Amino acid sequence: MNETYDVIILGGGAGGIVTANVLREKLSDKFKIAVIDKSEHHLFYPSLLWLMVGKRKDHNVKKSFEPLKRKGINVIKGEVLGINPNNKQINTNKGTYSYKFLVISLGADLHPELVPGLSEAGHNLYTLEGANEIKGKLESFKSGNLVVYVARQPYKCPAAPYEAMLLLEEYFNKNGLKDKVKLSLYAGEPGPMGVAGVELSKAVQDLVESKEVEYFPEHILTEIKDKTLYFSNGKKVPFDLFFYVPPHKAPAVVENAGLTNSGGWVSVNSKTLETSYKNVYAIGDITVIPLSMGKPLPKAGVFAHNEAEVVAHNISVSLNDKGMLKSFNGDGECFIEIGYGKAGYAKGNFYAEPKPSVKMYSPGYRWHLGKIAF
Repeated sequence: MNETYDVIILGGGAGGIVTANVLREKLSDKFKIAVIDKSEHHLFYPSLLWLMVGKRKDHNVKKSFEPLKRKGINVIKGEVLGINPNNKQINTNKGTYSYKFLVISLGADLHPELVPGLSEAGHNLYTLEGANEIKGKLESFKSGNLVVYVARQPYKCPAAPYEAMLLLEEYFNKNGLKDKVKLSLYAGEPGPMGVAGVELSKAVQDLVESKEVEYFPEHILTEIKDKTLYFSNGKKVPFDLFFYVPPHKAPAVVENAGLTNSGGWVSVNSKTLETSYKNVYAIGDITVIPLSMGKPLPKAGVFAHNEAEVVAHNISVSLNDKGMLKSFNGDGECFIEIGYGKAGYAKGNFYAEPKPSVKMYSPGYRWHLGKIAF
């Protein structure tokens, strides 16, 4: 099999879904669009934290790709085995497909095996399986030391591990166990959400510490054995229950295609999201976009969403041979769930110079409702 599509989108995550929907709105049915994803459904990762503490169930956080199919988008359930940007072909376990335009939105892969003992000792905050495991463990955990570990940057959704701790505090408090459970957060980064600025980073840290969570930044985990965390600075931390955010890497298929830079991520034009290959775009977590202050744009769903709208619009302009091109401007926002029906909210421009200009709004009920609505 070798079908040809006007646009192939690799990945059915946030960026891939938005790209497909916008393209279908802007292109007539004569243009063929395909989404290739190894899953049968779209998983909304931000809701895993709610699932973890029993506020959601599996069916609340995933959705079938059927709505895309009804719009005339071909959804191919398959694993991407090779990307050949020179021949404009995608090899999968279901066949080979050719394209005129390619959008790579495969996200970042999780690699707990990079820390010896990590996957055996704890539960992954960033997978559906892990969130369900955590939910089960919490139901029987009545006392002891609960530790959350965050790998060093880059990792996706920089607010998530801090949100997780705040939701865990609410969970134990509401179940009358707060005095019996010690909560600790160890991070391989200098502070939470550092790219957004010192003020916002401190605000998030203050939120966490105000809930009597012990926070230890700049701790690099090297090994786990016998229910003890071993850090590069010599510190040893025993635990009774352990959750983690593992190291991240770009999918091997992208690296094998020669699309990654020396840092292991896909370099793109910061405004158009074009790669070094003509008509090949990359969006979301798989990319690296250096900011003026030296750090990269965070890996967050809101950026994948906004980038997807720009890429889809520009591809439609090329295929329709009319319209004005758009540029991604670096705007982004983030809801920070803090429990008790409240959330914080941060918004700003990450392309601002000499550093991102981001404002943090006081936590409240309306931001929580805003996150649910989103």
